[in-house]
Amino acid sequence: YQRAIALSTMASERASFFTPEIQGIDENRIREFLRDKALGEYRLLLEKMSRFKPHTLDEKTEKILAMSQDFAQATSQVFGQLDNVDLRFGSITDKTGKSIELSHGNFSTFLINPDRKTRKKAFRQYYKAYKGHENTLAATLSYSNKKNIFYSRVRNFSSARAMALFSDDIPEAVYDNLISTVHDNLHPLFDYFRFRKKSLGLDMLHFYDTYVPIVPDIKFSMNYDDAVGICVKALKPLGEEYTSILKKGLTSRWVDKYENRGKRSGAYSSGCYDSPPYILMNFQDNNMNSLYTLIHEAGHSMHSYFSIKARPYVDHQYTIFVAEVASTLNEALLSSYLLDYYSSDSAMKAYIINREIDNFRATLYRQTMFAEFEKVCHELLEQNQPLTLDVIKGKYRGLLETYFGDTMVIDPELELECLRIPHFYRPFYVYKYATGISAATALAGMILNGKEKERDSYLDFLRMGGSRFPLDELKETGVDMRSPEPIKKAIAHFEKRVGQLKEELTKSRG
Repeated sequence: YQRAIALSTMASERASFFTPEIQGIDENRIREFLRDKALGEYRLLLEKMSRFKPHTLDEKTEKILAMSQDFAQATSQVFGQLDNVDLRFGSITDKTGKSIELSHGNFSTFLINPDRKTRKKAFRQYYKAYKGHENTLAATLSYSNKKNIFYSRVRNFSSARAMALFSDDIPEAVYDNLISTVHDNLHPLFDYFRFRKKSLGLDMLHFYDTYVPIVPDIKFSMNYDDAVGICVKALKPLGEEYTSILKKGLTSRWVDKYENRGKRSGAYSSGCYDSPPYILMNFQDNNMNSLYTLIHEAGHSMHSYFSIKARPYVDHQYTIFVAEVASTLNEALLSSYLLDYYSSDSAMKAYIINREIDNFRATLYRQTMFAEFEKVCHELLEQNQPLTLDVIKGKYRGLLETYFGDTMVIDPELELECLRIPHFYRPFYVYKYATGISAATALAGMILNGKEKERDSYLDFLRMGGSRFPLDELKETGVDMRSPEPIKKAIAHFEKRVGQLKEELTKSRG
């Protein structure tokens, strides 16, 4: 890995002349280039270079900045080594007397354990490890943010956030709209937490109570081939072209399906311009999460497939801002299909709805809270205020109290959560999850309630790749993320699902 980083740094250093040289061309000459049909596929690239001209330095300085890339990753590397290699969480003895080593990989499994004492013990023990390194983790986070501010000032941006959003042409108002709209609509989340507490029969709700299923013991029979069939049926609203390509890909070696010794955990979609898309996952039979993971990663792969087929290399790569739209929309269509399929089974419907609610909670509300935390931390440093451990924990606790209200006990351990989030070392990244699920929810509704026009508009969006800025691509589909309306509609969908969950649980419990 370190060799790859070193080679990447060397390549950046040797290519550092390119952008300043292009930007040195007279603007009238650039306009002539843009009018030349032969250079049409390079239009956005040239426009981006022109936009970056006020933020690009002379060739010598650019070379120095390129040389700094390697050690600029130091805080992220230190965090990664500590978090992934050095931390030890010990073992948990469950109520059957079985001792299990606690790890990142199984922490979420402990949080869905029906035995509350086991959940509580795992939660406290997990964060005890972070407590022992909290000063180191606070330092890596603080200096990572300082690095972001340094580069933003060197490149003449008004703030680190402005620099992070600039490349995708995202106004800071979009980021602020997300936070303010979610702030104004926290009541559905509070309502859900109160209902969860009541359903679990608890006097007080703690964070370690927020993942255990409200609807336990659901039997779901499915192997990989069954999952492919379900995905194809669920995505039928996207048309024959989409589903036929999808089916062929999922059954023709696009997917490294099963867990294996030494195989990486998680799930990913990858590939390159002259290869098929590839999915790496660890599929488990009879596991609904595996079904959702497959259809999610298939969304990324199909986005890449359509983009590569339609666009030249120079602008085929879509941005992260729109990447999560294609994957999350697939999940929304799957939920809609499954709810229809199990229309007479209230317990299964409640399980599916609860899963969707918890996904919304984690993706829309939680990621917005993370985005606000990033904003607060960077602003403090930009105002020459210290970002110490106590400040970090205090600011994070304040956000926990805002986003959870009086519905949950904020345990001291939860203040440490902000120190373990790897995404914070990729500045102003997480807000894209929240905007992505908002846009995907709006698009899914339009496709399910519409006809060929809405479907074709979405497929055209997939074909755009990176040929336009992301907000303009989404606007072509009828979703304007410059407006708070898609976020409001997503929250309204969340609120509707909470009502449906209450209704289906009442039916299932007779």
